[in-house]
Amino acid sequence: MGAADRFRDSTQILLPAGALDGVREELERQFTVTVHREGDCVRVIGSPVEIKGASDFLAMNGVAVA
Repeated sequence: MGAADRFRDSTQILLPAGALDGVREELERQFTVTVHREGDCVRVIGSPVEIKGASDFLAMNGVAVA
């Protein structure tokens, strides 16, 4: 199941619900991603290329992305 886990990691970012406060609109404007709220978490979903860019964008804006 390692390949599926690696693919999932490259197509989504899982964050605490408030992590995108103040940057969500810009994130969705700059990148083709879907933001889905799941309880106390938010999932950012997109292609591997978009997720890489979104991850870099979030890190530059002070959002810790593992």
